Amino acid sequence: MAESLRILVADDHPLLLEGVVHSLQAEQGWHVVAQVGDGTQAVAQARELQPDVALIDLSMPGIGGIEAIRQIAAACPRTRIVVLTASSEGDALLASLKAGAHGYVLKGVSALELRWTVRRVAEGESYVPPALAGHLLVEFTRARDDPLCALTARESEVLEQLAQGRTNREIGQRLHLAEKTVKHHVTQVLTKLHVRSRTEAALLAQRRRLQEG
Repeated sequence: MAESLRILVADDHPLLLEGVVHSLQAEQGWHVVAQVGDGTQAVAQARELQPDVALIDLSMPGIGGIEAIRQIAAACPRTRIVVLTASSEGDALLASLKAGAHGYVLKGVSALELRWTVRRVAEGESYVPPALAGHLLVEFTRARDDPLCALTARESEVLEQLAQGRTNREIGQRLHLAEKTVKHHVTQVLTKLHVRSRTEAALLAQRRRLQEG
């Protein structure tokens, strides 16, 4: 069990935000270090505070939840991201996971279940409600046939830069990322594509481009 957690919560409904914060801080050692009402603030606070967990609503003003997840995942690779949303749509689930989320929780769950999910994700696991698991089965089947489908949006951007022969430093400059963050994404790309080198990954990307062209 995680004894101490620093958590960011982003939701544009003040009453719900207050309830979630109260529920999380009821757990000994858990501290909500930031509570914000839009996606832009969520990204800014995550970059500044580097929380252990970011709890993100999908429907928010500003850049929105999916883009906030993508930017937080890119800038804060050690932050675990949990979506807290009213949407039970499969597309929202898949978009969240591809953007970099590690867990997905539907609003209306009990305080106990919310804390259980946050703890589980903080400890390195992933969580999706059983009712939505079928959507993942379809996606995993597709990813098995085409490993490029398993990449997040940011990882796909990094792969595209790799395919053009750029170094980690050059990729960082183009995507506005720290070089160590780029290195992390490159490692993830190689792992997900089951290849051993940047060259092999680039060849896969080029092959996909030729097939689509």
